[in-house]
Amino acid sequence: MTEEVKETEKLGIFARVGLFYRQIVSELVKVVWPTRKQLTTYTAVVLVFVTFVIAVVSLLDLVLTKIVFWIFG
Repeated sequence: MTEEVKETEKLGIFARVGLFYRQIVSELVKVVWPTRKQLTTYTAVVLVFVTFVIAVVSLLDLVLTKIVFWIFG
């Protein structure tokens, strides 16, 4: 075991919870947050893509339904 793991095991429950939240905050400081323009652009791209996929799946469902009804009556 490494020294860090041994030291963490010696800590009490509240100290470990505190350490956990300090590590979360230190990682969130490193995050590069998107600008408002990037966020709206990414959101629009996702919505357009999802709409496209819905249209393709719906069309495929319609075609397969017609084929099944044509075959089985």
